[in-house]
This record gives sequence, C-alpha cells and structure tokens, in this order.
Amino acid sequence: MSGTTARYDLPEADDFTRPYWEAAARGRLLLRRCARCDRAHHYPREFCPFCWAGEDRVRWEEADGSAVLYTWSVIHRNDLPPFGERVPYVAAVVDLAEGPRMMTELVDCETAELGIGMPLRVAFRETGGGVAVPVFRPDPRSAPAPAPAPAPAPAPRPGPRSDPQQGAEAGESA
Repeated sequence: MSGTTARYDLPEADDFTRPYWEAAARGRLLLRRCARCDRAHHYPREFCPFCWAGEDRVRWEEADGSAVLYTWSVIHRNDLPPFGERVPYVAAVVDLAEGPRMMTELVDCETAELGIGMPLRVAFRETGGGVAVPVFRPDPRSAPAPAPAPAPAPAPRPGPRSDPQQGAEAGESA
C-alpha cells in the first residue's frame, strides 16, 4: 500500500475534459454549446444531450459565471477525504444564466441566508497541483433580498353566535 489517502474531490481529467479543468484553473467556467440546436449543457459531453449532434457540432463556451440557487442540502457527515474536514458544508444545485443546471458547493454564506432563487457567482476552490473546482458564493453585485414583512396577526375568531333575532324567532315558535 502506498500510504497516501485517496482524494475524492479531485477530478480525473482526460483528453476531452482537459480544456474544462485548464480553464477552471485560470478562473473560467466553461460550458458546451450545440451549433445545431443552440442549447448549452453541463456537465461537458462530446455530444449534445438534446439533439444528439456529434462532437463536430458542439463547442466550448465561457459561461458568464452567474447563477441562481435551485436547491441545497447541508451536509453534516461525510467520511470521504477530504470532505469530513469540511463539514458542515452546503451541496447545491444551481441554474446557470446560460440555462444548464449544475451540481456544486456553496461557500461564504450562512445557511440561514440561503433561499431558492438567490443570486450567485462562480468562484474556484484551489485543491492543489494546479487543479481548481468551481463553487458558488452569493453574488456581491446583487442587493440582499429584503426581509419578508411580518405576517399580519390573524383575525379574531368569532365566538358562539349571539344574535338576538335568532333567540326571538326560537321563542316565537315555542
């Protein structure tokens, strides 16, 4: 055995995904866009998952880096290295401005501040060896959402009916 601990947060780049990881190391998020149907997709694939156009019709494109929060989960336990050292952390799915939905991690944000539709910006976590992984943080260019107005107090519930006319009618029929 080698004595080194496996890292489950590092990508396994191959010839196809190398441009993606090289761009991430330079602080750029890439997507793939199909020239036939003009739809962007993420995670990178050699073909279009919408119209099945081949690699000759699908190209790399830089994303603008903005997204909104679709959903999230706060992870309190993860035994895979190095995630156990990071708990709790926020695993999330975001909707990129270009259309694709992406799994990621949210950073620099208290969980109480999270909300569906929250504006986000891409950032990159250095993992060592020149590898960077895209993560998202609240978009500093957008104003924080205003606090919701307090709910109005509920209207008082009426008690038992005390209509004098009802009593009089009841008395007349007796």
